[in-house]
Amino acid sequence: MAELLRDEELCDVAFVGTRDSLEARLATEAGLAFFPVPAKGFDRGAPLSAFPAAWTAVASMARCLRLLRLWRPDIVIGFGGYVSLPLGLAAAIAGIPIVLHEQNAVPGLANRILSQWAAAVCVTYQASAQGLRRPARAVVSGNPVRPAVMASNSAAGRKALHLGKADLVLLVFGGSRGAKHLNSAIVDLYPRLSVVPKVKVVLVAGPDEAATVEARLKEVAGGTAAGWQVHGYLNDMGDALAAADLVVCRAGATTIAELTALGKPAVVVPYPYATDGHQRLNAQALVEAGAAVEVLDGDLDTPMFGSAVLRLLAERDVRERMGAAAATLARPLAAHVIAETALDEACAYRRRRGFVGASS
Repeated sequence: MAELLRDEELCDVAFVGTRDSLEARLATEAGLAFFPVPAKGFDRGAPLSAFPAAWTAVASMARCLRLLRLWRPDIVIGFGGYVSLPLGLAAAIAGIPIVLHEQNAVPGLANRILSQWAAAVCVTYQASAQGLRRPARAVVSGNPVRPAVMASNSAAGRKALHLGKADLVLLVFGGSRGAKHLNSAIVDLYPRLSVVPKVKVVLVAGPDEAATVEARLKEVAGGTAAGWQVHGYLNDMGDALAAADLVVCRAGATTIAELTALGKPAVVVPYPYATDGHQRLNAQALVEAGAAVEVLDGDLDTPMFGSAVLRLLAERDVRERMGAAAATLARPLAAHVIAETALDEACAYRRRRGFVGASS
């Protein structure tokens, strides 16, 4: 979103996030102004952890107020992370309009609170509006997908991963940090997958799990696991997705947006500890459209999981129907809808202040 606004709308954009975080590195690499603000989550199962989190939020809100006075933005856009709460509250106090985006089926705590003051809340799913303080201000935008993913293609992905055109590619991943249970379950399927003609398995295990997964795979395979690749992380995840014939993954909002953007059939395994069970609800749209098969995390170690994966690998026509169904759910202009919504509110704010022209 920051790059779209900066490059296409000629806005000055500042990015606010936590120090030493992924967004700090990515924003800096993209040439964006970055302002670090402390933020801390809390464990809902441990109520006392809310006190230090609240204190951090108050201190961060004071820092954000100073930042807003210095930067004097025309709009604040929040995506529901821990930092967005103190920044959004500071914007509300300063009278600066707020536009939010909620990527999940169930709005998170920060967005639920900030929706009281938000000029608009862009949502991925229409049903999400009911979880907001002011449902009438919801705008169905979909979830933005990175341009690199939208521009990805199968040939580039297969070349990068040293895969052939005729290979049957199974891509497995659990998110940027991996998923331990999903990793172990797919490795346990090695004996059944190894006899599937032309199957190649690309397992993105996560940087902390890759070495353990490789050792376990070697043990299960009794040596080198032919046709398997284990990666800690893939920089070109879009091309890897494009190269896949079938995907096995969690049901995070970004993952689902990318699956639909590329029209990929999937076996989705929602993360069981997601707040308010939002990953199951995220997956629901895919399942109802016939674009995915859902397997619960608790069923990963049962025959159900292996049967679902092997059946889809064996049935190309079913995979093609599922991929076509996934593509019908894609919203390729999601980022532009959010940008236009934010710019409209920014321009209205500037007019109220007596300025003319685009926002900054």
